Amino acid sequence: MKFAFLLCFFLLIIFQTDFGQNEEILRKQKRKMYHRRLRKNSSLNHRSNRQHGIQQTTATPIARFPIINVDYSMEEKFESFLNLPGAESSYNVLPGKKGHCLVKGMTMYNKAVWSPDPCTTCLCSDGRVLCDETMCQPQTCPYTVTPKGECCPVCTDTVSDSTLNDRTEFSGDSSEQTEPTNVLPKQLPPPQVEMDQVFGEEALQSEEEDEETKGDREHKKETTGHRDQDKPHSEEESRRESKQRPGKMGRPAHQQLRCGRGQEEGEEEEEEEEEEGEEKEAVRGDVFPMPCQLPIPAPPRGRPRLPSGCSLSYRTISCVHAALTHIPPIMAPEITNLELVGNSITSIPDEAFNGLPNLERLDLSKNNITSSAIGPKAFKLLKKLMRLNMDGNNLVHIPSELPSTLEELNINENNLQAIDEESFSDLNQLVSLEMEGNNLSETNVNPLAFKPLKSLSYLRLGKNKFRIIPQGLPASIEELHLGNNQIEEITEICFNHTRKINVIVLRYNKIEENRIAPLAWINQENLESIDLSYNKLYRVPSYLPKSLLHLVLMGNQIELIPGYVFGHMKPGLEYLYLSFNKLTDDGVDQVSFYGAYHSLRELFLDHNGLKCIPPGIQEMKALHFLRLNNNKIRNILPEQICNAEEDDDSTLEHLHLENNYIKTREISPYAFSCIRSYSSIVLKPQNIK
Repeated sequence: MKFAFLLCFFLLIIFQTDFGQNEEILRKQKRKMYHRRLRKNSSLNHRSNRQHGIQQTTATPIARFPIINVDYSMEEKFESFLNLPGAESSYNVLPGKKGHCLVKGMTMYNKAVWSPDPCTTCLCSDGRVLCDETMCQPQTCPYTVTPKGECCPVCTDTVSDSTLNDRTEFSGDSSEQTEPTNVLPKQLPPPQVEMDQVFGEEALQSEEEDEETKGDREHKKETTGHRDQDKPHSEEESRRESKQRPGKMGRPAHQQLRCGRGQEEGEEEEEEEEEEGEEKEAVRGDVFPMPCQLPIPAPPRGRPRLPSGCSLSYRTISCVHAALTHIPPIMAPEITNLELVGNSITSIPDEAFNGLPNLERLDLSKNNITSSAIGPKAFKLLKKLMRLNMDGNNLVHIPSELPSTLEELNINENNLQAIDEESFSDLNQLVSLEMEGNNLSETNVNPLAFKPLKSLSYLRLGKNKFRIIPQGLPASIEELHLGNNQIEEITEICFNHTRKINVIVLRYNKIEENRIAPLAWINQENLESIDLSYNKLYRVPSYLPKSLLHLVLMGNQIELIPGYVFGHMKPGLEYLYLSFNKLTDDGVDQVSFYGAYHSLRELFLDHNGLKCIPPGIQEMKALHFLRLNNNKIRNILPEQICNAEEDDDSTLEHLHLENNYIKTREISPYAFSCIRSYSSIVLKPQNIK
């Protein structure tokens, strides 16, 4: 009986011991899995943000309403734009559907967003450009650094160095690094944006494993640190540690950093490795210790070595004004954007982009590239290229064998001499084509050259030598820019096959109103904007398109607005710009604006020869902006702007009457009685005879 009792007692002790050990192992494994899930979720979120073009450490503008950025396919949101007062229109007006903007010669669509510099974001809002400084989110970390080319600080675990930039961080050529000296207790340093997340899943997994191992060690230190500090070492353990651990002053700083821990931290963790060795093998069989005595390793696989003057950002290599004479050989399959602007590159050999097969955007503008120095297969391997910019080079013809994936091609300010039938073959996905500032004309552009461009909607051919509208324009064309040419007439067949055309810009040509055929564009159903500024017009042209909303006629010699010239338009003209012409009182009468009284929103009649307020202004029920400055107006009668018989407030928001001959003290108190805000009326200064 006693023997049975002792046997049961012994088995109970063994069971409790095994159960306690199993419970401890399970608890440790659960803790490890918990920390691993946390880090994995953080890494996945971090990677997801990077894939969508958003860095966690970079602040974005605060949100109120979404705006689609056509350049980067990314939603950005703005608050301060909503708080801006109503901005006045300027003379930099571009006709366009839904208020396009003209920015440095480029057309920006309504609601388009872009950044002229890293700290400024601009919005095209109904034809006006609104710019706002980027607002940075406050950082709660102890140290911050502002990377080169950025405007918002990001977190760092060391004191910021003003010379830190992307190139030294990612090129692998940086000098010796020291460990962080000020880390908050029981808190890991903030995660850094690693290019391994871009250049391969293997590097990403390795980084996650290192972070997990470090986190496990941190957690182990918290639970056993005090016990280990107080526990005396045995003689055998001391001998073993003395053999394995080098002297405190004998370990190089870069080896400490490569092993992922500092001197004191390493001592504690090496003691713990003896206890946790078997458990780590069971749980993390794919992690192997890194010997601390290895020399400084080469940059991780996937990070390209870059020449001096180049920098690396997310999927982008930028070598802007880097004094390059040739395209650098770079092996980086994950790179999608290469910028080589402002160098001295003269040639593009066939193998130039062999190491960059996934390029989507390539900018070679402002170099010295010639057509004869471009290999016949230089672009053939770029199967994903969508945007190619070769502005400001010395090309005399379109490069051959361009990728069929191209959606945007810019060859402005070159020396193009001809475009033949095969120049754009296979480019059936091309949407935007720019060839301004060349030597093109109707004599050297084949009428069949544009036939392959089935998707082309935006075409710029300004600053060339065309005397007529180019023939054979694609049926898909929506915007046509032909400013600064020598065009003299517009025939009936010019736009016969362009039924989708929406914007036509013909400023700075030699067009007269009697050289515009009556059927040139009157039946166009989608043509909403025409710019005929700085031509040779003596009156507002007749037979304008029925669908016209936006008409720009500045800088001509217009003396007459014929009666009923806008009467056939539906829904009606909204914007009419007649500044810098020769209009007098005899050239404007009551029926000149007939058909536009209910629709006209902006009317510019400044810098003309008017002596009175034009008739019909008080009948314009939708008018928001009226310019009559720099004329010869002497007085303002009460009924010329405000209708005394009606009590409704005027819709006018801006009224300019400065630089006339008005005696402001003699203005009737009822002259502006219908205008809600007198601050929108500009009367000073006035001319004195």
